[in-house]
Amino acid sequence: MNTKKKILIIEDEKILGDILLNKLNTEGYEASWELNGISGLESMRSSKPDLVLLDIVMPQKDGYEVLEEVHKDQTLNTIPIIIISNSGQPIELKRILELGAKDYIVKADFSLDEILVKVRKYIHKEETSLDDSPNKKHAHVKILIIEDDTFIVSVVKKRLDKEGYDISTAKDGVQALEHLKNEVPDLILLDVVMPGINGFEVLKKIKADPRYDNMAVIIFSNLSQEHEIEEGKKLGADEFLVKSNFTPQEVIETINALLKKKGKI
Repeated sequence: MNTKKKILIIEDEKILGDILLNKLNTEGYEASWELNGISGLESMRSSKPDLVLLDIVMPQKDGYEVLEEVHKDQTLNTIPIIIISNSGQPIELKRILELGAKDYIVKADFSLDEILVKVRKYIHKEETSLDDSPNKKHAHVKILIIEDDTFIVSVVKKRLDKEGYDISTAKDGVQALEHLKNEVPDLILLDVVMPGINGFEVLKKIKADPRYDNMAVIIFSNLSQEHEIEEGKKLGADEFLVKSNFTPQEVIETINALLKKKGKI
């Protein structure tokens, strides 16, 4: 008999959906994922999950509409719902709670640890807390995030801030190269597919300049073909991480390990 607790993710952001699905299944839950409010409600009615993680801004039927239907449905309104959204105004939070949501997580402050704490609270009635105090011992280490996806930047930057690193960001290759004229970071987290100059071109320019010989480079991209990974490593990347295969925590662990290997920490 299957005794796993069921968690339904209703989220149209594919990177976040992949991360949540993989993490929750790894933690021993039976997780499923729907991309919009209509299919999400259908799944709630058919599977009766033990908890729902719900986005607000979605196609076809948004999170507010889902909450309104669940609130009126006696077969669904006892299911705990945790909102995960970029919306965060007090009036919106008040409305969400009035519609029966149990809790709220802001995407810009996204943390898998925080989600797991809340999941355990509402499924298993466990009361635990997170230590959000930053570690100051790495403040001398500079990291540059080169990434055009603001959601990914906010997620990774938050985790690196907690580690105590000195973080800078660039939204594309041109901005990154301008930044590098004035500062040599200890590590670069580099996207490949960006407007203007792509990540491979940025990497070629970096590796042609001896000032950056001791700088670590991690490619963090949606590209996943073997020849693309080989190309990145051939150009001098120390690591190549496929975005959909790694959680934010695993990215941080890779960064920490590489900085330690290079004697930066």
